[in-house]
Amino acid sequence: MVMKRVLILGPSGSGKSTLGERLGRILGIPIIHLDKYYWKPNWAYTPEDEWRAKVKNLITSDSWVMDGNYTSTLRLRASAADTIIFIDVPRRLSYLRIFSRFLRFRGRTRPDLSEDCPEKIDWDFIRWIWDYPRTRRPAILRFLEKQKSMKNVFVLQGQREVEAFLRSLGKNGDDQRTGEPSFL
Repeated sequence: MVMKRVLILGPSGSGKSTLGERLGRILGIPIIHLDKYYWKPNWAYTPEDEWRAKVKNLITSDSWVMDGNYTSTLRLRASAADTIIFIDVPRRLSYLRIFSRFLRFRGRTRPDLSEDCPEKIDWDFIRWIWDYPRTRRPAILRFLEKQKSMKNVFVLQGQREVEAFLRSLGKNGDDQRTGEPSFL
């Protein structure tokens, strides 16, 4: 199995950035945190045309692990990826993790964000996480179903499957499966 361009999807707090960092180290390829490229200082949005241009530039690299949702560019990123991983966690775990992250980075910018974006939680963010299983998840799963004939597609149901998936890669990223990650 070739894993040179890996796309990681999932709700906020699912562990996309953490998995991305770990996978990047195992595979020896750079990690691209899309939040770092999308958000401008003070949580200002990047205009859509500028965002698409940034993503087009990012996906031209020979190898990457890219984490982030941003459904407006999902097809573009997926077309360049050889592997797509969806971390499918329950809403309560997302909330627990974002609250924990908030306490850890409160008032400071996380390493996977652009400068001057201090960690925050607001009602829009809480609502986005609440709505994710109903609004975004079904569309992503349908999209992945269509991709599985052309790409390596993994749906990892929680931390145990994430750990099994990473163990299955071995130290050198070999294709020796020892865990039982869910395939779509």
